[in-house]
Amino acid sequence: MTDTYKHRGLRTKLAREVESKGIKDKRILEAIRKIPRHLFMDSGFLEFAYQDKPFPIGSGQTISQPYTVAFQTELLEVEKGNKVLEVGTGSGYQACVLMELRATVYSIERQKKLYQKVQKFLPSIGYNVKVFYGDGYKGLPAFAPFDRILVTAGAEEIPHQLLEQLRPGGIMVVPVGGQGTQNMKKIMKTEDGKITEEDHGYFRFVPLLGNTADE
Repeated sequence: MTDTYKHRGLRTKLAREVESKGIKDKRILEAIRKIPRHLFMDSGFLEFAYQDKPFPIGSGQTISQPYTVAFQTELLEVEKGNKVLEVGTGSGYQACVLMELRATVYSIERQKKLYQKVQKFLPSIGYNVKVFYGDGYKGLPAFAPFDRILVTAGAEEIPHQLLEQLRPGGIMVVPVGGQGTQNMKKIMKTEDGKITEEDHGYFRFVPLLGNTADE
């Protein structure tokens, strides 16, 4: 699959649309301009790849709306060199946005088919994300602590095992609410380990599921 001049033009238009909705971080907007979103989607959806909408990617999962990706990323306040844990690899698009911010990205995916797909696909387009198959609620304790943690599925409650893997001074962004709509929470851990929360509006995500799928 190729990346054409037309695709690049559509990405520029998409970045402008996302910016018009309130995203201010120029690094994130540049990532949207750069990353070929159409490559992350099934061929039947290629004509819709640069609309600001989510689309199914199989295994009951979706590639998130670009605005939602940008919104979560902006809340995360990623700094160059940050060690970031992403819970819910999905298509891998969000992980690539994080890499464009010069983060080191560890990503965990519960659906084996998606994990196997992105493990091969992301390096083929130049993104060396560290992808793992496992239960997102449990995180990756062997690689903790993380400067930033981003959860890309709706959790019924704040995952405490992930909080334990967040470095003092770190930030976690997680949609909380389970089924239906979720409240986007920004959780900050102070240097002395105190937890503070901010609410940032309601979104709709697929649910964050525990355990690994039996396949």
